Parts: sequence; C-alpha cells; structure tokens
Amino acid sequence: MDRDLASIQEVRDMLTRARAAADVFKHFSQDQTDRVVHAMASAALANAKRLARMAVEETGYGRIEDKTVKNTFSSKNLMEYVGPLKTCDVISRDERRRIHEIAVPMGIVAALVPCTNPTSTAIFKSIISLKSRNAIVLSPHPKARGCIQETARLLHDAACAVGAPRDLVQCMTIPTLEGTQELLRNKLTSVILATGGSDMVRAAYSSGKPAYGVGPGNVPAYVDRTADVPKAARDIIAGKSFDWGTVCASEQSVVADRPISGKLMEELRRAGGHFLTAEEKARLQAVMVDKRGHLNPEIVGRSPQHIGGLAGLKIPPAARALIVLLDDVGPKDPLSCEKLSPVLGFYVVDGWKAGCDMSARILEYGGVGHTFAIHCQDPDIVMEFGLHKPAFRIVVNSSSTHGAIGYTTGLIPSLTLGPGTWGGSITSDNVGPLHLVNIKRVAWEINPLDGPAKGAEMKWGYDEQFRYRPKTEVQAQAAGAGAATSIPGTAAHQYGKSGMSDEEIDRIVKEFKC
Repeated sequence: MDRDLASIQEVRDMLTRARAAADVFKHFSQDQTDRVVHAMASAALANAKRLARMAVEETGYGRIEDKTVKNTFSSKNLMEYVGPLKTCDVISRDERRRIHEIAVPMGIVAALVPCTNPTSTAIFKSIISLKSRNAIVLSPHPKARGCIQETARLLHDAACAVGAPRDLVQCMTIPTLEGTQELLRNKLTSVILATGGSDMVRAAYSSGKPAYGVGPGNVPAYVDRTADVPKAARDIIAGKSFDWGTVCASEQSVVADRPISGKLMEELRRAGGHFLTAEEKARLQAVMVDKRGHLNPEIVGRSPQHIGGLAGLKIPPAARALIVLLDDVGPKDPLSCEKLSPVLGFYVVDGWKAGCDMSARILEYGGVGHTFAIHCQDPDIVMEFGLHKPAFRIVVNSSSTHGAIGYTTGLIPSLTLGPGTWGGSITSDNVGPLHLVNIKRVAWEINPLDGPAKGAEMKWGYDEQFRYRPKTEVQAQAAGAGAATSIPGTAAHQYGKSGMSDEEIDRIVKEFKC
C-alpha cells in the first residue's frame, strides 16, 4: 500500500478504536478519571528527562535541561491546577437561578503536535483531554515522530494500568499530510487542538470541525523608565534563551524607554546577551531570513554559537542570546519577525506612549493577539498597555516565556495559548480541560408564566433596580420605600400606566394572532 493510503487507513482504524474507548471512558466517575490522569502525569514526570533527551536528539532543537523543565511543567505543574477541577457529571449548582451544570465529554480530540515542543505538548494535550474524559489521537510532526510516539505509549500504558480502557491515547506511526487531513476531517473526530505553523492551524480551521488553533507569537517586551532594570534584563534573557527560543510566547524584541536604554543594554550583557554590530547583523540576517521573509529552519531552536557559526561569526561561549539593533518593523527590518531562536531585536523609544505604539506595530507583524510583556512599576502605565495593546496575555514584570504559560504567573498552566479572533483563533484563553467538555444545563422554572402555582410562593423577584433577589429582600426594600413589591408578572409591576386592568391585558394577549 502507498504510504499516504496506509496513513489514512491507520487513522481510520485508530479513530474507530478511540471511539470504542471513549464510549466506555465517558461513564467514569470523577475519582476514576482523576486516578487515570494522575497516573499519566506521574509517568511523564518520572520520564521527563529521558523524553527531553529523545526530543533533542531527534529534532536537534532546544536544550535537554529546558525540555525537562517543560515536561515537568506539563505533568507536575499542570496536575496541581487541573487536579481539583470538576470535569465529570454535575460540576456546578446555582441554587439562586436553579440551574445545574453537567459536564459531558466531547468525544475524540485530534491533536497536532509540533517538533519544537514535541514531548511536552503531547503530555499536556493528553492530560487535559483525558481529564475531560475524551480520547485523543496525536498527529506528530514527522521530524519528532519517535519521541512523540514514545510519549504517547508511556501515557497510554500508565492510564491502562489504573483501569482506563485501551486506546484512549494513540499516536500516528505513519504521519503524512493525507493522514493528518483524514484525522482532522473524519466524522469520528470531535474537536481539534492545533499547535504548529500557520498553515497547519488554517488547515484545522478549514476542516469543518470545531478547533482550537494557536498562531505565532511575535512578543515585544517593553521596559519602562520605572522598571527594575536588572531584573527586567535577567527575565528577558531567561525567557529568550529558554529551550533556545522555541516557546511561542518567548520575547522577540525589546522596546527600551530611552532614559534607561543604556543601563538596560549593560544589564542584558551581564545576563548573557551579546550585541552584534551593524555588519554582523547583516550577516546574521542573510542566514536567518530569505528574500521572501521566510525563516531558515536550520536556525530554529539552536544555540547562539551555532547560529553565529552559520553566519561566520565567532560568538562567546557564555552568550545566551544574540541581540540586534532595529529601527523599523516589517520587511525593511526582517529580524523584527518571530525568530524561534535566541535572537532578540532591540528598539529605543522615548516615553511609554512611543513604546506603546512600537509594541503594537511589532505585535501586528505576525503576533497579534498572542502575548505582550511589560516591565514597569507604574500601575497606570501597565493598565494603559493592558487596555490598548492587541494581545490577550499581558505579562507584567516577568519573563514572557514563563509568564504566558502560567509558570511564573497565575494564568492557567498551558502550552496551547489562544490569540483570540485577532490572531485567527476561536479563543483567547490558555486552553485547559474545561475547553474540552460540553456543558448541559438543567434549568427549573423560577418565574411561571401564569404566576405562582396554587399554594406556592415565588421565592425570588426583581427589585426596583431590576436585580434578581430573594423575595423577602425585595419586599423589605419596597416596604422601606413605601412602595408595593415590584415583581415582573404581578399586578404590582408596571412598566407604564396604561389604564387597563390585568384582565383586559390578559384578554388582548390571548386573542393576539400572528
């Protein structure tokens, strides 16, 4: 059989088995479900370094130490957040409005896994899918097929060991474009989690299936004159150099307020930043970006020394990031794009308003809706950026890389960061388990059309400000104001003086015909 046909058939077989497994798993209780995801997280944590090493050896991207941290984040840190979440059966009760909410799994999750963050993304997507009682089928990037398959096998076996049905976690072994398209479009697929390049995300959204897609991030980091400059420099270099820049939320450019720009450059050097001359920048640009503005894949996730070597530059061994001075945004300054490597742009502006404008331009050049970082001690300026910048994650006084994913901030721990409709996604959230459940709502009548049943009392009503409150409070408020109780549906509630009796109004309504 041809490889494309074999891939399509493999996907169909996997989806059939996943459907059978999901039909059993959807009846698991919260305790049973939590036991399954806890076992998966424990297995991933115990193998965090081994999987990291496999990912680096197979792809050549990033650092083993940092990929180990990402695998740990996707297991231990994620479980600390999702563990207490209610995702099964009745998950909330609103006794005031008499509504009970019931979580129902979506079914089968089709998950696209990139080569830049292969094992951590596979762990993350598998855990949030099973926490929501879904099955998952992973489509691995061909460049990272082996380490993703091993991650899936490890998670599957851990789940089965504590009673989960087989085939809840599966991974394609023949990853082709045709097979992935079949996975996205097959009638058994319920929802898509797409992480990857823009083309892959667009394919997910054009499949006709519900999808959560995450686009690129071109993150600016504005450093204000009020900032703790040494800390800002350390945070920026830590974020940019982490796993050699493969996290989509990593800093891509620094926007420095003029009064502190010199000090910031000094502190960036102290933290491991290496500034290039204009000539060195030109040589670097020539190997990083082609004439069409496309990034050279050979520099993605590579060390500063490796990237410098491709450009014929000798980079000090201690350098953790290469920094280039930029003046413009867009094709005139190609290195103002998302670089997926430890290469930073550096702009100087005068004042926070100019910083605001420059940051917006950077975001709109390939990162709109994603993430923005600000280092500033003035809360009013922070809120100005928060209110007006086209990004849905505003990370304050922290590494953007670590803050956006919820490692150093209180955001939901996630490796799937929605850029909202501005970035072509249905969500602006950090995606988690509750994005993968449907919610039923059981709603009791609280305001009968013909008034309270005989012998029954309406316990709730609207006060004069149209706030829905217990009837006793409404009556007390009305008595205090010397007015009659005002509850819609009763004679005492009048939107205007019509001069008609209730009986006359009832007669007109009953006789009305379309």
